Amino acid sequence: MTNLTTTTITAAEVKNGEYTGSLEIDGHLHIEAGLGFVRFPGFLKVGGRIWAEAGSGIEAGWGIEAGEGIEAGEGIEAGWGIEAGEGIEAGWGIEAGLGIEAGEGIEAGWGIEAGEGIEAGLGIKCKLVLSFRKRLFAGVSVYRSTEDEIKTVECGKLDGVICYGDVVETGLPDSSEKAAA
Repeated sequence: MTNLTTTTITAAEVKNGEYTGSLEIDGHLHIEAGLGFVRFPGFLKVGGRIWAEAGSGIEAGWGIEAGEGIEAGEGIEAGWGIEAGEGIEAGWGIEAGLGIEAGEGIEAGWGIEAGEGIEAGLGIKCKLVLSFRKRLFAGVSVYRSTEDEIKTVECGKLDGVICYGDVVETGLPDSSEKAAA
């Protein structure tokens, strides 16, 4: 197994909210806490894992691709698609102009929105609206046996067509609950 190096983004590499370094990183990418949304002007491609600490989020003008997982204390946004070899997790929301694809599960503290379809090797979970224009597949991992808990799509409200997966709509919180969150 190859040891991947970690590139850490600090406030020094972020000017007016935009990362000034390379958009292609062979190893892992770590974003320090408290930087807000860090914008990557083009397509962000990382060979390993991407993780942003609390108070930091990831925004790419085009797409985001990680050989391993993507995790953000705040949200994850991409003008095009988001793809991770493992799971995708955000404290807030996940939004992609095109599709979202994860080798494992997808989880967001708020909502998930994709302009096209969504594919997850395991389940999908968000507290608010799960919205997509085309189709959604959950629990399609070729590396695991099919069990109900890994193909569950749990959300406050569903706005799209599920092709594979078991839907659990939990209902949207009332506005006083959202304001307290």
